[in-house]
Amino acid sequence: MNSLAIFSGNSNPVLTRKICDYLELPLGGAKVKTFSDGEIQIEINENVRSKDVFIVQSTCRPVNDSLVELLLMIDAFKRSSAKRITAVVPYYGYARQDKKVEPRVPISAKLVADMLTVAGANRIITMDLHAGQIQGFFNIPVDNLFAAPVILDYIKAHFQDQHVVVISPDTGGVVRARAFAKRLKAELAIVDKRRDKPNEARAMAVIGDVKDKVAIILDDMADTAGTLSEASAAVMARGAKEVHACCVHAVLSGPAVGRIADSALKTLVVTDTVPLSEAALASDKIKVLSIAELVGEAIIRSHRGDSVTSLFV
Repeated sequence: MNSLAIFSGNSNPVLTRKICDYLELPLGGAKVKTFSDGEIQIEINENVRSKDVFIVQSTCRPVNDSLVELLLMIDAFKRSSAKRITAVVPYYGYARQDKKVEPRVPISAKLVADMLTVAGANRIITMDLHAGQIQGFFNIPVDNLFAAPVILDYIKAHFQDQHVVVISPDTGGVVRARAFAKRLKAELAIVDKRRDKPNEARAMAVIGDVKDKVAIILDDMADTAGTLSEASAAVMARGAKEVHACCVHAVLSGPAVGRIADSALKTLVVTDTVPLSEAALASDKIKVLSIAELVGEAIIRSHRGDSVTSLFV
């Protein structure tokens, strides 16, 4: 794979190293500098002419800096005559702003897609988009991988002999929860959630039987953890034996870590699409699974021209 090169910005160096280890490739030489006024400068320190370049960069906190780093790296590789440029974005920032929910607001997820395309990306590899239709915002191929295989393996290993019920924390996540419940041969329940304002949610009722069962709440991301806190309290109030949560993207902003510590959750299982803060790493409730092998396999198959369909389930 001499024509394959892996590069990264500053957003998720640990995940990038794991991906490189899986691929048995060194991380490409690139420097990301910041001027005193905040401008970002990119320097590519090796020849990438006619190479298949993959840039691993989650557009997570600091979101705007991570996004600009990615855009500038894409432009740098385009101007360095790379054969193909693939942006590997394990966490796609601005994905929650995928439609107009009020008058005179932007569709930010679409704007980010346009910027990545204009910068020169030829392909996108991402994971568990908040809304699947975001793939249609791009005019280039998008591989939307799912962390389900990694999370399912964890659940099967730790709750094999338990009476499990899979919980969707809102109606929007029912399809995901039903798919997990089917593969686990478990029951399904739904929390009726009302959101009055962004980052504030209030669980109202639980639809389904959770009494004396191990409840596993599934969501694509945990941001301020308000949904998880309210949902876990509602499920326990309905007689669940214990409650756990599995989320792909551990954004965990603001009061999230404190809310998780004070919540009825016994554990919160997340992946490393977003690097955890020191407070989150120190929490004995939060467990991290790596999606490095999944992403690495997608990179190999994309580079070789093989199908990545089997990685979508």
